[in-house]
Amino acid sequence: MSQYVELSVDSIELDKSNPRIARGLAYYDPITSEIMALLLGSTSEACASLRESIRENKGIIHPIVVNKRVDGSYVVIEGNTRLQIYRDFIASGEPGDWTKIRAIVYDDLNSDEMHSIRLQAHLVGPREWDPYSKAMYLNHLANIEHMPMNTLISFCGGNSKASEIRHMIAAYNDMENFYRPLCDDDSQFDIRKFHGFVELQNRNIMDALTARGYTKTDFSQWMIDDRFSTLQDVRRLPDILKSKKATEVFLKENTREAKKILVVEEMSADKLKDVPYELLAQELAKRMIDFGVHELNHLRDDAEYSGKLDSLQRAYSEVKFILEQVGVELE
Repeated sequence: MSQYVELSVDSIELDKSNPRIARGLAYYDPITSEIMALLLGSTSEACASLRESIRENKGIIHPIVVNKRVDGSYVVIEGNTRLQIYRDFIASGEPGDWTKIRAIVYDDLNSDEMHSIRLQAHLVGPREWDPYSKAMYLNHLANIEHMPMNTLISFCGGNSKASEIRHMIAAYNDMENFYRPLCDDDSQFDIRKFHGFVELQNRNIMDALTARGYTKTDFSQWMIDDRFSTLQDVRRLPDILKSKKATEVFLKENTREAKKILVVEEMSADKLKDVPYELLAQELAKRMIDFGVHELNHLRDDAEYSGKLDSLQRAYSEVKFILEQVGVELE
C-alpha cells in the first residue's frame, strides 16, 4: 500500500542500493544534484533544466517514490536527483521552502518490489536511464544480487525483452572486461559506445571476428581508435572482414572508407559499361567537389594511393582529349 505525503528532506536517505549512486558516494564529497544526475546517466544540461523547472514551479511536479522501513526511516526508490536538488537549494539559500518534498510512500518494501519500481520507471517508463546505465543495473541485479533471469525479464516487460536484456548485460560485461582496461582513465571510457558492444553480441559479428583471428580486445581497441564511423557500422564488420582490401582500409582509417571499398568490389565492369558516360561524369564531378584535405594529402604523399592517383590521371587525360576534339578550350 502507498500514500501521498510531504516528507522532511532531512529524513530521506539517498538510494545507496543503486550501484551507480553507491560508487559516486565513494568518490565525490559532497554530492551535488549535478553529480547525482551524471551518476544516474543524465546530462548536466538536463539536470540544469530540471533544476530550473523545480525553481520556477516552487517544487516538483512528479512526486518522488520512497520506501518507509520498519524502523521508520525513509529511502528513495525513484527521484534521487530531485531530492538532491532540494538539498542543494537549502545549502545555497535559494528563496522558498525546500525543507519538505512531495513523495509517494510505500511501507517496508522488499528488495524485489523496489527493483520492480525502479525498472518500471527507468527501463520501460517515462524517465529512462541511458542504455549503459540500464545495463549496469541489470547486470547488478543478475550477477551481484543473483536475481533469477525469468524474474528480471518479467519486471522489464516479459519474454519479448529477453534477448535484449541478455545482450545488454553481456555488452556491459564486455565493456568492463575488455574496453575499460584499454582506456587511460575514466574520461576516455565513453558510455556512448555501448550500442556498438550490444551489436557485438550478434552471433554473426562475433563469428566473423573469431574466424579471422580477432578478439573482443581488438574490437575494443577499434572503438577507442574510432574505427567505426557510426556505431551501426558494427553490423558491416562481417562484410568488411571478408575483404582483404576493405579490412586494410578499416584498420588504417575507418568503416566509412572501408565501405567504399566494398561498393567498388561489389560493382563489376559489366555493371558500369551500360551507364551513360554523362551520368558517370556527373557523379565523378560531385565526388571531386566533396574531396577532402585528408584524401588530397594521401594522394600527394601516400604510396599506397598511387593506384587511385593513376586512375584520376587517366580519366583526366581521356576527358581532356575528347574536349579538345570537340573544340572546347581548356585553361
